[in-house]
Amino acid sequence: MKIRKAVIVAAGLGTRMLPASKVIPKELLPVVDKPALQLVVEEAVASGIEQIILVLNPNRTLGLAHFQPASALESYLQQRGKNDMLEAVRQPTRLAQFVAVWQSEPLGLGHAVLQAREAVGDEPFAVILPDDIFDCERPCLQQLLDISGAATPSVALMRVAERDIPKYGIVAVRAVRPRLYELQGMVEKPRIELAPSDLAIVGRYVLTPDIFDLLAQAQPGAGGEIQLTDGLLALSKKRTMLGYEFEGIRYDLGDRLGYLTAQIGFGLKRPELADNLRVWLEMTLRADGPRGRG
Repeated sequence: MKIRKAVIVAAGLGTRMLPASKVIPKELLPVVDKPALQLVVEEAVASGIEQIILVLNPNRTLGLAHFQPASALESYLQQRGKNDMLEAVRQPTRLAQFVAVWQSEPLGLGHAVLQAREAVGDEPFAVILPDDIFDCERPCLQQLLDISGAATPSVALMRVAERDIPKYGIVAVRAVRPRLYELQGMVEKPRIELAPSDLAIVGRYVLTPDIFDLLAQAQPGAGGEIQLTDGLLALSKKRTMLGYEFEGIRYDLGDRLGYLTAQIGFGLKRPELADNLRVWLEMTLRADGPRGRG
């Protein structure tokens, strides 16, 4: 069975990126000149996804607006013959079918995914967190689909430094082959000494629809939130769940350093920017810091 739908959770308040995210949702902050949300939608579409289900806060709907026509802007660009800009504005509206569902209160990632239950229906689906963007030869989501298909739940994994373990959901695993693991347990943000490994779950999931019953039955944890990790743990007790140590680079856009390095990493991939950016980086490094302005 082909996975056709992806749930993108974009209902948070973006507190890690304040004050920039006070008005502009964090997922719309640009990576070079594309919103992060568009980058992850493009990844999903490149992986065969046909329908995008956006989980949004009803007071922050600009994420949906980005994928809808902007007739006044399009008319302005067309009249002035700015065809490249016109295509850049129109292209997001043609990527996929978009559906919005709403999370009125920040009650956790598991609760946010649960809001997509009706839109997903009784079929396997992907979950994408737009804080995590990837630079991979094969899209990160496609890597998961290649190892698990639609029948087996799977998550993207990344090795993290010991000091960063308390920031992530950490998994206990049994190695199947290089990069591929069977998940045997998981702990949300453990203390370093209690972590079962250094493998962390990062923002890509392939899930089966029975996760919804498990999330609906889950008890709120710290802060009154329903954690997706708890639902994954319950699901792993019912069926085999795989983890794949993805091949590529991941940037955490909810972290200021991650956001800055994403600009550089994706900027270096742009032919019209790469040479000048590389020269500036080399000059800056040689000088051990900027030596003036101009």
